[in-house]
Amino acid sequence: MVRKIFAAFLLTAILFCAQNVSAQFSYQANVEGAGWMQPVGAGQVAGTTMQAKRLEALIINFDGGIKYSAHVQNIGWQGWVGSGGVAGTVGQNLRMEAIRIQLEGQAAQYYDIYYRAHVENAGWLGWAKNGEPAGSAGASLRMEAIQIQIVEKGSPFDRSEKPAFYQVIHNVPTV
Repeated sequence: MVRKIFAAFLLTAILFCAQNVSAQFSYQANVEGAGWMQPVGAGQVAGTTMQAKRLEALIINFDGGIKYSAHVQNIGWQGWVGSGGVAGTVGQNLRMEAIRIQLEGQAAQYYDIYYRAHVENAGWLGWAKNGEPAGSAGASLRMEAIQIQIVEKGSPFDRSEKPAFYQVIHNVPTV
């Protein structure tokens, strides 16, 4: 009887924490010509699709511990920022081309973070996970939108057959 009560309590706690993680999580895109858009929750689209507008910056809010870094036109990979920080640029008319997102602390022990980029001329790419790059680099393609999900570690997640990231390397010397 005690085991059943403990198991029920544990299941309730896990479900509460999973719901609580989603409730603590939001992200917000800065889009060409529109500025900062309204924050969205896990799994929702931040940015635009079918409008040919560049994503210029992103803010992610998560109290559980997170860091993220943007690859920006004419800059390359920026340094990592934490929850509430701006990745990308504001007011410089530069496109975000890729993103890396990683959970930190206790959140990283219990959850995985998945994210995918909507990229100019390619549409939605596959899902990146836990710090992998999503988007493109070296191809001069703009990110237009992003989706982000936090999932309990070990849970199934369909990452798609598409790659999450494309990189074009210019001026590579041949031997």
